[in-house]
This record gives sequence, structure tokens and C-alpha cells, in this order.
Amino acid sequence: MERIQSADGTTIAFDQLGAGPPLILVSGAACDRRVDAPLAEALAQRFTVLNYDRRGRGDSDDTPPYAVAREVADIAALVDAAGGTATVLGLSSGALLAAEAAASGVPVRCLVMWEPPVSTDLGSQRRFQAYAARLTELLEAGRRADALAHFMGFVGMPEEAIAHTRQSPYWQTGLDMAHTLGYDAAVMGDGGIPADRFGRIGVPALVLSGTASPDFLRDAAARTTETIPGARHEELAGQDHNVSGAALTPAVARFAAERFL
Repeated sequence: MERIQSADGTTIAFDQLGAGPPLILVSGAACDRRVDAPLAEALAQRFTVLNYDRRGRGDSDDTPPYAVAREVADIAALVDAAGGTATVLGLSSGALLAAEAAASGVPVRCLVMWEPPVSTDLGSQRRFQAYAARLTELLEAGRRADALAHFMGFVGMPEEAIAHTRQSPYWQTGLDMAHTLGYDAAVMGDGGIPADRFGRIGVPALVLSGTASPDFLRDAAARTTETIPGARHEELAGQDHNVSGAALTPAVARFAAERFL
């Protein structure tokens, strides 16, 4: 494990593995670098991967109050540690954070987004806003377990699966970073596609989705692509939201190679 300091003094922990052009892996909600380790190991076959704990998770510190800009600064610090530029790959809500970094002028070499969970449907946006409001209430009341279960239910996990997860080794990990679910809600904004921000992205961008994912995620990927100048949308056969490293790595490597290698 290695550590760097972000602009506000927060210590960010990361693992560096592999060889090749640098890649920053940005996790989604309720995940840390340990959860993403299998993806990082697969990507390390083609890249030098910096797999980090987002602030407030794992071995990284935190500095209140939270702001999306502070997480963007964390990515900037990692890019600097990687040599001054890097491919940035964001997963789920982490894809929106990665895109925000690119839109903010962080020296991203190319941007890859895996299934950003946004919507152009007003009903879906309202459901997200209701979820975020309830999440805030639970977190402010210190009800981490209920907040984590609330998140799992919102993303479609059945009650019996949530009950099983409560007995799994992951549950304590999820509880430890439950407060960061509010961070991802902030990254998500109103749940829609921030077309104005994405329109400022000036680096090559690839938006990926899986053919086995729900239609709304596949549609979100396609619609997101339309808002980023020059972006490309590709689908990975047989993949769902929990994408495998074996499927993801060649798609990311091919995209990077076409442009820079």
C-alpha cells in the first residue's frame, strides 16, 4: 500500500500494480480498493493500475465537509503520482466522478466510464431524489445499517439477498463506509445526465455497458455518450453491472492503444 496527500491534506491510500501506461481505477458506491482488487489485477496485465480507496473508505482518511471537488482533487493527486497524466476508469457512480475530473481539467489522458447509473427519465430522477433524501435522514441519525440496506434495496437487491449480505464478510466493510453513500449521492446530483458538464470534456472518452445489464443502464450509457464530444459507446457481450476484469481489460486497452500507444 502507498499513500499520497490530496490538496486539502487528506491522505489517500492506493495499491499500484502492473506495468504499462498508468490507469486510475475509480470505484463506485459501497466499494473500496479491496472490493475492486480483482478488476485491478486484471487491468494490471495491460496497465500500471492505481487502485485507490476513495476518501472516507478503507485506508484513506477524510476531511469534512464533503465536496465533490475534493474528490476531483484526489484524482488529480493520483494522476500526478502516476506521472502527470493517466487513463481514468470510473465504475458506476465512480464513472460520473471520473467524468467530472475530466470536465474539471484534470490531465486525464482518456476517460472510460462503466455504466453510469443516470437517467433522462423524470420519474427515475425523482425516485433517485427520494432515495437520496431518505439516505441523508438515515445517515444523520447514525443508522448506518439501515442506510446500507436502503442503498441495496434502491439498486434492486431483493430483501432475501440483503438479509444474506448481512451475514457475509462484506457487511462490516459496507458498514464502515456507509457514510460515503452520501458522497456518491452528491456525485450523482439530481440523478440526470449533467450534459453541460459532460459537454466540456475534451479528451477521448469511451462509455461501456453490458448486454446482460438492465435496459436503463444500457440506455444511460448510450445517452451519456451523446453528451460527450467525440465519445464512443460499446457494449460488452454477456456482461452485467458487475463486469469481469477479463471482459473489461481488453476493451479499455484497445481504446487506449488506438489513441496513444
